[in-house]
Amino acid sequence: MRQLTKTESFLFLFGGLLMVAGAGMYAFFLYQSVVCWIMLAGAVLFATMQMRQRYDGTSLTIRRLRRIMTAADVAFVLSGCFMVEDSWHILQPFIAQSLGGYTAYVNIFHHNWVVLLLIAAILEMYTTHRIGYELKKEERA
Repeated sequence: MRQLTKTESFLFLFGGLLMVAGAGMYAFFLYQSVVCWIMLAGAVLFATMQMRQRYDGTSLTIRRLRRIMTAADVAFVLSGCFMVEDSWHILQPFIAQSLGGYTAYVNIFHHNWVVLLLIAAILEMYTTHRIGYELKKEERA
């Protein structure tokens, strides 16, 4: 795996902290209209730095795990976007033109950022531990 520079590592950790702080403060109803943007910025920063950490080896298992990790990063960013939409209702005028449209809007966006965040966190934990194990196994071989 390509190691991140010190600056990239700092940005990676800072993005993770922004995500955690933004999601936690949003869940506890603290400054929701501001912290949703903080969560989104942290998710984009975290995902970007994680994408810079490439794997140049030949292990199909690690390549598959990296693709799963990419899906988790997309879910983190979508979670931030859904959180912004949940707070600011930017798309509501465009989607909710009729009664059925409003119902669809609520079913899609109303607090569903939590589901995406949970899926992304589970995928991230799984792939992080498995990639570490596979890299150790690759070093021994």
